[in-house]
Amino acid sequence: MKTVTNAENMIEIKKSKFIASIFNVTNLDDIDKYMEEVKEKYPKARHYTYAYILSDTERSSDDKEPTGTAGTPMLNVLKNNNLSNVLCVVTRYFGGIKLGVGPLTRAYVKSITEVLKKCQYIELEDGYNVEIIFSYNNEAKINRILNNSTIIKKEFNEDITYLVAINNETLDKLKEENVNLNIINKTYIKKGS
Repeated sequence: MKTVTNAENMIEIKKSKFIASIFNVTNLDDIDKYMEEVKEKYPKARHYTYAYILSDTERSSDDKEPTGTAGTPMLNVLKNNNLSNVLCVVTRYFGGIKLGVGPLTRAYVKSITEVLKKCQYIELEDGYNVEIIFSYNNEAKINRILNNSTIIKKEFNEDITYLVAINNETLDKLKEENVNLNIINKTYIKKGS
């Protein structure tokens, strides 16, 4: 399994512009954030079709294009490339010429295929999203254990709470130290994280 670095590419077909933006995502909040960024960057586009795979969750949208012409074909390209933790948004500026179902589907597939050529690929491994709760006097120890992990969120209240993406090795270390943890879900993380 692998993911990609963020990239963007534009193609033009019969005066319609197809701008493919691809993002590395680790949670649903990332998806919402990047969708909003694309819509702000290209506010006058007619369509914002998308597909994403996030661990075991996958979704796609044709965003008012004919059913099955955009989202599902884009999702299939992501799956065929063995990708996860990835969001692809194809923004379309309509050029005034209707493409028809077949050519429209090929345009969306070409958009995502071209943007994938601009990406670097990152290997993924099995991991977990975990909530860790600990006292302030254990902060240095926890940070040492998590030094190669991705801390998604930190909260400082009576105790410290981290939401973190970890691999199996780090999970074992936390269990050995009897750290109070709650496994939220299985996920894929960058190899070595």
